Amino acid sequence: MKKKFITIILFLLVSFPAYSKEKIVYLDLEKIMQDSKAGKSIIAQLKKKSETSISKFKKREKEIIEKEKKLIAQKNLLSKEEFEKNLINLRKDISNFHKDRNKDFNDITKKRVKASTNLINKLTPILEDYSKKNSIRIIVQKKHIVMGKKEDDITKEILELVNQNISSVKID
Repeated sequence: MKKKFITIILFLLVSFPAYSKEKIVYLDLEKIMQDSKAGKSIIAQLKKKSETSISKFKKREKEIIEKEKKLIAQKNLLSKEEFEKNLINLRKDISNFHKDRNKDFNDITKKRVKASTNLINKLTPILEDYSKKNSIRIIVQKKHIVMGKKEDDITKEILELVNQNISSVKID
């Protein structure tokens, strides 16, 4: 009899949903990164660095192509040894060009990651403060949500707070 009574009590306690003032919300972090002043600042700085790098390498590529054309035009005029020496130098130039281009690309990628991490680190105290003020237990990234109510999306509020508190993020 006691076991049945305890089982019924446990069943009733478990079957009734628990209501709490604390809530779970979600945040579109990508939108914050793209639309905030700081995010736009990061994007603009990276775009400028990328464009500078691209123009520098296009210029170098044209120079290498001109060297190649010049070497091909001189093929019959140069001795075999001199041609081979110039060809080896051209191949070294091409190899160095590829190494430098990849290094620049990797540097820009590292700067993008570092700047994003920096922005997230600056965003964390804002989220902590917001969650304390609004009794939020968990903030989840929107990309990890299959479905959620629109009223649980705090992206707009956080975007406003980020724009008020973080104007830009410097890229080294």
